Amino acid sequence: MPSSVSGRFRRSFPPLPWTIACVLASSAVVAPLAVVLGSIFDGSGGAWPHVREHTLGEYAANTAALVAVVGLGTLAVGCTTAWVVTAYRFPGRGVLSWMLLLPIAVPGYIGAYMLTDLLQFSGPVQTTIRGWFGWQAGDYWFPPIRSLGGAAFVLVFSLYPYVYIAARIAFGSQSRSISEAARTLGVGPLARFARLSFPIARPAVIAGVMLVVMETLADYGTVDYFAIDTLATGVYRVWYGVGSQTAALQLSALLVSASAFVILIERRIHRSRSKRTDTARFSAPRPVALTGRRSAGALAICVLPVLIGFAIPLVQLIRLSASSGVAPLDARLRHAGFNSAGVGSVAACVAVLLALLLLFAARTWPGRLTRTLIGVSRLGYAIPGTVVAVALMGLLADLDHGLNAAWTSLRPDAGWAPGLLLSGSLFALLLGYQTRFLALPLGVIQGGYDRLPKNTDRAARTLGARPLPVLARVHLPALRFAVLSAGVLVFVDVIKELPVTLGMRPANFDTLAARAYRLASDERLAEAAGPSLVIVLVGVVPVWFIHTMLGSGLFSGRGPRPSEGTEA
Repeated sequence: MPSSVSGRFRRSFPPLPWTIACVLASSAVVAPLAVVLGSIFDGSGGAWPHVREHTLGEYAANTAALVAVVGLGTLAVGCTTAWVVTAYRFPGRGVLSWMLLLPIAVPGYIGAYMLTDLLQFSGPVQTTIRGWFGWQAGDYWFPPIRSLGGAAFVLVFSLYPYVYIAARIAFGSQSRSISEAARTLGVGPLARFARLSFPIARPAVIAGVMLVVMETLADYGTVDYFAIDTLATGVYRVWYGVGSQTAALQLSALLVSASAFVILIERRIHRSRSKRTDTARFSAPRPVALTGRRSAGALAICVLPVLIGFAIPLVQLIRLSASSGVAPLDARLRHAGFNSAGVGSVAACVAVLLALLLLFAARTWPGRLTRTLIGVSRLGYAIPGTVVAVALMGLLADLDHGLNAAWTSLRPDAGWAPGLLLSGSLFALLLGYQTRFLALPLGVIQGGYDRLPKNTDRAARTLGARPLPVLARVHLPALRFAVLSAGVLVFVDVIKELPVTLGMRPANFDTLAARAYRLASDERLAEAAGPSLVIVLVGVVPVWFIHTMLGSGLFSGRGPRPSEGTEA
């Protein structure tokens, strides 16, 4: 092997071109964080004291209450369903084990639109009740759907799959011998769950709840539609209503701080979980067969979340789409669909390429620099979309003003200026998507790299291969499933993303999410059902990927073995 090549691969600091490329790749996340942190030391022209005195308390209280209710609700629903599916065998268990993932395909704001149409005063549920009993308005009480409780209800049944996945992996990874020993000692099913299975799985379950908390902090569409004042909606209201970008960024700093606190808790839980050792020989848990009422009860526990989180919104979408009078291939819907597919495809390709660049550099030249850049890039998913939009639009607008000022000084007689080259373009929107979703391909492709033996790299180095050929000819063929999965997941998340799209899309550029939001805000729910239905159908795709990875053991790290199948 040539000495120059050997030295290149042995050093832990990437060559200058790779270093510059990695720094630029992570700058999509570093830039908005730097803008938000820098705003703390900037004056807000009196806007921030006004926000702090009059609205901050309500924003913080509503956010805290929503996070608490959604966190506890998803813990109860996700953990219970995962335990029932893992520990018991009953009719329909195999189908429900993956159907419980389906609500993740329905974004919270679409669930809010559909449940509102179903449960509001003029909706079919209350209309039927009044018809049965002959009641009029004021003769009965019905829980208001447009309330903090309604928003929490929608988010619980939209986000519980995050806890379900974590809990199912944790319960399925527990050794059968532990449960059988407790059963031999006469410990009942509920006691085994409360005193044995749940405490062992608690770190993984809480990590899933922390992810739900971050999603709740970042939610904009659901709480905005229900008119709930939270920190996420407050950022936009201060930005557009008060007209103070600095105050909006300072309010964003609170959201980022809350997300950072959640990340610290999750990291601490992860470290404590990694120190745990399981000395018992692993054998897959053996589900207990249920009959009679117990079987019906287990079936009801698993069916109800699927009905509320997926089936009812889907039926509502189909019903409203059919009654809207809008053609299925309406020109506006078709245009929004093409726009969504275009930006989703480009954003997915760019995110996958950036993730491959960072992970390949970290594998080839392991060191503090590459670890730090990857760690920073993973923070993007914890930055709420509202914060991404406000921070990046401010930064890009300043760059645009600087470019226009430079052009005017260099060409004073030109009679025109470049205008909004960055902040008013698709580049801004694609940059916002990279900030928000770069962490997703980093996690998925890292899982593929963890299963790729280092011997393949050593063999390539022995043959004198340079870095790019190693990536193209050795790594990519082995990582094709991980790369495809990462691309699909980013594509679907971009299709569903609302706050980044609303805040950063160019003028007259409609996506499916933006069109559904605009129509629903105008109370044109029947017309909003068309783009919402497309979003939900596209969102079903990652459910298949998640179910495949759960069944193959890729999430748990054990993988299927000849003597121990993975429960589906």
